[in-house]
Amino acid sequence: MRLPITIHHTRLGPTEFKVIRPAQPLPRAVLIDHDRHLDAYLDEDAARRIGALWVLAATSPRALIHLAIRGNQPPSRDLPEDATPQLDLVLLHHSLQFAPTRWKELRSRLGPGRPQTVTLPDSGLKSDVTDHETRHYQENRDLFHQHLHAETLFMTGSTKVFRETARHFLDVARNGPGYVPVHPNYPYFCTELHSNDGILGDAREIHIEYCDEWNS
Repeated sequence: MRLPITIHHTRLGPTEFKVIRPAQPLPRAVLIDHDRHLDAYLDEDAARRIGALWVLAATSPRALIHLAIRGNQPPSRDLPEDATPQLDLVLLHHSLQFAPTRWKELRSRLGPGRPQTVTLPDSGLKSDVTDHETRHYQENRDLFHQHLHAETLFMTGSTKVFRETARHFLDVARNGPGYVPVHPNYPYFCTELHSNDGILGDAREIHIEYCDEWNS
């Protein structure tokens, strides 16, 4: 898969940071904070590109990957009453040890960036899933952790956990468009980053749902 991105370099004090963004906006992607869990609503294109960005996060341990989606219009379906606020998303490797409190300043310094297209091999988009029992070993360190700051959800994880969980978004892109038209009584194709999966440390569950109709 070829993924157009922009690459941004900026400094905070003596430290230079690299930020990666999708080159084109993701207008049909919404991430909603429900306090106890999070909901992501995506169309086919957004699900595919976010899955690819998830894989890119696995291979880019020195970069922050920023999805500016908090201003998007929601899908044209009834959402829960507490469907606010909407959030941006940042993916980052735990080894970067970036403090989310610095994000607002860093974000304000980002320019237009340098366009680039990365090619993700098909093998990188077909993640192997770790044995379920292995995931629940006490020694497992391949976990997601979340922080919330400046209207942004920070998903911090290891190469392994990003690579393994990209499949959730790719499944939505691959199967959602065909599922919804033939299931009119329950037209919801969804998946989840679930607490029972052994992938969440200090992190809430994320419900991921395909939506084919959106507000303009």
